[in-house]
Amino acid sequence: MGKRRYSDEFRAEAIRLARSSGQSIRQVAVELGVSNETLGLWLRDEAASRSGSGALTAQERAELAELRRRVRVLETEREILKKAAAFFAQETDRTR
Repeated sequence: MGKRRYSDEFRAEAIRLARSSGQSIRQVAVELGVSNETLGLWLRDEAASRSGSGALTAQERAELAELRRRVRVLETEREILKKAAAFFAQETDRTR
């Protein structure tokens, strides 16, 4: 089963309802049609971002993982280019 994407507005409204309705997270989640685990995660991420505790939100963790992957690819490409430049420099010296 694929992950469903929710808009930022929907998440914000779900968080507001969970905090202000007096209902349990499970009840609010059922009413909104999301899992209680998802709503709980949204609440934790929102609380961490408000507190400034340094904890990363799920979106920030995903972005960090993507950026680290891109850095690895770029570093590999740079190493290949350095080796190719050194190889062609040697070939140029031999033909002189």
